[in-house]
Amino acid sequence: MTQPTPAKDQAVKTVNPMLKSVLEFGPIAAFFAAYILLKDEVFIVGGNSYDGFIAVTAGFIPLLVLSTLILWRLTGHLSTMQIFTLVLVVFFGGLTVWLNDDRFFKMKPTLLYLFFGGALGFGLLRGTSYLATLMDSALSLTHEGWMILTRRLMFFFFGLAALNEVMWRGFSEETWVYFKTFGLTAAIFIFFMTQAKLFQAHALQEEGDQDSKAS
Repeated sequence: MTQPTPAKDQAVKTVNPMLKSVLEFGPIAAFFAAYILLKDEVFIVGGNSYDGFIAVTAGFIPLLVLSTLILWRLTGHLSTMQIFTLVLVVFFGGLTVWLNDDRFFKMKPTLLYLFFGGALGFGLLRGTSYLATLMDSALSLTHEGWMILTRRLMFFFFGLAALNEVMWRGFSEETWVYFKTFGLTAAIFIFFMTQAKLFQAHALQEEGDQDSKAS
């Protein structure tokens, strides 16, 4: 008698979806709200003056660390993107506060998207889709479908990296904060919405559907 194979996501614990969303998006919402309230303020610490953006960044770093640790504690799992995002926020956010220079934090999305775009591109060169490994539990696509989606997402990430550079270098700080909070999130949502035809054309059929067609 063969033993049942455990599901690959079995180690991931079930968490209330509302709580999960609060832990994932709460720090970003808090950053935006705090920036709107404190953007015109100046804080004197140790004889040095810090504007509102620097102060809000200083508060955002431990908040993100705490929310990520709680999420890991509750689910027993963190995605590659969550881990890499946390590392970049701590590193570049820390440089921003330490050097009192907001450029480091504004560059963080550029490096994040370049990393993921480059990782996807490296996988494509090897004839595989790292995206399939990350999202296989959420989507069931053929190999060709995964390769097409990965290629599109790679160029999309590179485009977001370039767009972030344009926004923080060419526009006001407040405009960039709005772009970072709402624009990037909306862009990713719209990207996946526009892939509906790809999902339909390359969806893997369930065994039950195949049996019914065969009969």
